[in-house]
Amino acid sequence: MKIIKYFIEFIFIIILFIVFKILGYKLASNFGSLIGGLLGPLFRSRKNILSNIKRALPDIGEKNQKLIIKRMWKNYGRILSEYVFIKNFRNSKLEKLLTIEGQEILNELKNSKEPTVFISGHFNNFELMAMQIEKSGINLAAIYRPLNNVFLNKIMERIRKKYICMNQIKKGRSGTRELLEYFKKNYSIALMIDQRVSEGIRLNFFGQSALTTTIPAQLVKKFGCKIVPIYIERINDINFKMIINKPIHFNKESSIEEISLDLNKWLEKMILLNPSQWIWSHDRWK
Repeated sequence: MKIIKYFIEFIFIIILFIVFKILGYKLASNFGSLIGGLLGPLFRSRKNILSNIKRALPDIGEKNQKLIIKRMWKNYGRILSEYVFIKNFRNSKLEKLLTIEGQEILNELKNSKEPTVFISGHFNNFELMAMQIEKSGINLAAIYRPLNNVFLNKIMERIRKKYICMNQIKKGRSGTRELLEYFKKNYSIALMIDQRVSEGIRLNFFGQSALTTTIPAQLVKKFGCKIVPIYIERINDINFKMIINKPIHFNKESSIEEISLDLNKWLEKMILLNPSQWIWSHDRWK
């Protein structure tokens, strides 16, 4: 039964979290990398991951494809370990490990008090991006997808609301209504646009048709808001660099398809900066 499987996974993760806490940030990150590298290739998603890389990067060769997968799993393991220390990034104890390129853009957006849509993908420790935006004084709500594991999801929701972004919007139809309410109150929105969606439109992504979210485009059409692509890069294993790109001002007359396709292109550019630092398990082309 799934519930038993989820409970076993929950106990395993809790034990890992305890070990990570004992080790401290740097050793825990290295241990997480080791665990990710060993256990990642055993997951059922391994075939899907390889298929996705072959779809998006068909010309890099088998050796480089395998290297991307290996580094991706190691990065995944580091992310897992870093959840234990997420509050230390929030309360500034580990703040020095995160540098911001484009802080002045966040300051301008804060002073303007205009609601903005921040878009990104699951790069490195992606949770740090919403955290940093909120820490900059911007009123923010972040869209999230609940974990399938109900036991782990309770913990993750508590971590996200307490340390990452206070206002969390559950992905789905009810979440869309909540999103609009936040936007009307001049809250900015942060969302990942790299996952497959059940309701979207099929657009080009790495040369192939992929279901694409239209939420950012719909907000542009309705409110005339700015879109800000953001990216986070892992440097020397335990350090991060967050990049805030200049706001994109779309014409309200642009179609939903045109805006969404342009954002897909932005996502492609960010993935290509370092393909091994994106989580390739999302099946965008299904």
